[in-house]
Amino acid sequence: MLVVVANDLPPAVRGRMKLWFTEPRPNVFVSGVKDSVAETVVSYLYKHCPPEAGVMFFRSINRPPGFELKSIGPTKKRQTQICGLPLVIEAQQND
Repeated sequence: MLVVVANDLPPAVRGRMKLWFTEPRPNVFVSGVKDSVAETVVSYLYKHCPPEAGVMFFRSINRPPGFELKSIGPTKKRQTQICGLPLVIEAQQND
């Protein structure tokens, strides 16, 4: 599985992503593509997205923790690692 979350994708890249992925929200793409296809898509995004696009990838892998987290440029969400586990920091909501 591959999940791609972006701040702002170039129109040509976003249109191409819509061919293979479901877009549940603007600039959020989800697909159950095979590992080889996921690698191809990630390579394509690295080649065609400027750092301003702020792209974050979540890709399933066959070793702990079961997913890989990578990004291109600064994203709206901060990332951290705790004991080797990559995490995304969410802002605390006051109820």
